[in-house]
Amino acid sequence: MVMSVNTNVGAQIALQNLNATNAQLAITQNRINTGKSVATAKDNGAIWAIAQGQRAEIGALNAVKQSLDRGVAAVDVALAAGETVSDLLLQMKELALSATDESLKTAARAALNEDFTSLRDQIASVAKNAEFNGVNLLDTGATGFQALANAEGDTLTVGAEVLALGSANVTVAATQAVDTLSSATTALAAVDASIDLVSGALARLGTKSKALETHVTFIGKLSDALEAGVGNLVDADLAKESAKLQALQTKQQLGVQALGIANQTPQLVLSLFRN
Repeated sequence: MVMSVNTNVGAQIALQNLNATNAQLAITQNRINTGKSVATAKDNGAIWAIAQGQRAEIGALNAVKQSLDRGVAAVDVALAAGETVSDLLLQMKELALSATDESLKTAARAALNEDFTSLRDQIASVAKNAEFNGVNLLDTGATGFQALANAEGDTLTVGAEVLALGSANVTVAATQAVDTLSSATTALAAVDASIDLVSGALARLGTKSKALETHVTFIGKLSDALEAGVGNLVDADLAKESAKLQALQTKQQLGVQALGIANQTPQLVLSLFRN
């Protein structure tokens, strides 16, 4: 190698190698600090863009899960209220049947009627208050609701099952009574029909609730799978990066030493002119 005081080629090469090592060391340290091999678009534009798209999908699925959770809660409230209505109808049937006894005295019939009308009014109250987050599936005028099903905005529909007095499912009228033998017979028929109809309505609500819960589970698994996929794309192998960090730190130290040795070359030129 030509020895010159104007150009120190050895020092230039040593400096280039040291700069390259420092650049690699900075990348490795950043990966360890962030835990990601692709933290920005500058690291790998294509992978970063794919990961961003999947993150958007995950965010959308979180919104879907929240919508489904609200739907499950609304149906569960309706089921709890519906079961209460069913229990009330069972008690009303007992009272209505007792009121069909021709031998009842006026006072006894009046007592039965008071209990019957009290239970009847409770049904109206339960149906009116079976609300969650503004959704009531049991009260008069209920229309059901739609919950998000996927990130594209498709929906799952849950229909209303009105259990208000005088509805298709509860044929007991708001003025139904057992104060006479005739009215007791009519009330018994209405209560019997209502028991069967309410059982059918609750069965349908139960099926919808189970379907929503199943879809919530699926959305949760899908979201987890997408998160794992994003991790596979952008997460750094910390064990590998840690080992690489130690190697680069050693290489850096050697580069500094090599640069120091290369910088001593001009002194060798001077030694040629000494006696």
